[in-house]
Amino acid sequence: MPDILHKIGAKSSSPQEVFQALAQLEGLGAWWTNDVKLDDVAGKLIRFTFGDTGFFVMKVLEQVPGKRVEWQVMNGPEDWIGTRISFDITHADDYTLVFFKHAGWAEPSEAMHHCSTKWAMFLMSLKSLLETGQGTPHPRDVKVDNWN
Repeated sequence: MPDILHKIGAKSSSPQEVFQALAQLEGLGAWWTNDVKLDDVAGKLIRFTFGDTGFFVMKVLEQVPGKRVEWQVMNGPEDWIGTRISFDITHADDYTLVFFKHAGWAEPSEAMHHCSTKWAMFLMSLKSLLETGQGTPHPRDVKVDNWN
């Protein structure tokens, strides 16, 4: 199964700051989409909405402060359901690094190509948020094609 892989480094951000941007609703809303909320009372499901484009529901599989966040896609586009998204956090020199993986795609489809580009852009939004305090979450994100 093919995966989407990316790496970013945020200068002078601590692993804990990066973790908060990946694990807290306020942080997620500041770099990915500004429409994010818990989708259950236990706090294990998170709903991310992208205007008229659609929504995703992620089940939180793992949250290790300062080290890792992992989700499983429970609802959204058919080719996303069952895939897993992880963010592994490390620190080197003046950078906190994020190793991103969106794993479990059935095949390298047109949707996967689109999502790879969008993930790269959103990860750059995360980097910007961590380094400047300002991300570019949906709906302020860059539109890359006719899908958004």
